[in-house]
Amino acid sequence: MVTAREIMTSPVETVTPDDDVSDVLTRLAKADFSGFPVVEDGAVVGIVTETDLVDLFQPSNRRLWIPVGFPPFVETLTYSVDLSWSDLDVGVDLVKNAGKPIRDVMITDVVTVSPEDSVESVIDHLADPDRDINRLPVVEDDQLVGIISREDVVRTLSERGVSV
Repeated sequence: MVTAREIMTSPVETVTPDDDVSDVLTRLAKADFSGFPVVEDGAVVGIVTETDLVDLFQPSNRRLWIPVGFPPFVETLTYSVDLSWSDLDVGVDLVKNAGKPIRDVMITDVVTVSPEDSVESVIDHLADPDRDINRLPVVEDDQLVGIISREDVVRTLSERGVSV
């Protein structure tokens, strides 16, 4: 049986809840992965992904809905215009959010696995249709000891010729 310990990457690059959004964004831009576990005293307290950070700069509430129709407006078509990506908006968002701590944007409901969990258990979490999980922190005695990405699982299965 292949275990999480055999698949995980360790040591893990992490951020803290007090790290600035701008610093984390800069680190992600240089990294070959798309998210960090957020740790405090070695314990996982959250996870932050590129998507979480990009959402700061393209909020979904900047859509302008325009009803269009002809009198007497019994039937109208509604068009949506996305106002989120103008240079001014991105600049304002960058200034507004750059000093925010990661704790304000991190996901706190983090799914983790133990080092002894089977690859089948890891796959079940990564394939959960109700959650979009790309990486699983591996936790032992409440401390982060590794991380497993979808890519790690696929690579390991391919290398070992393991069938699940």
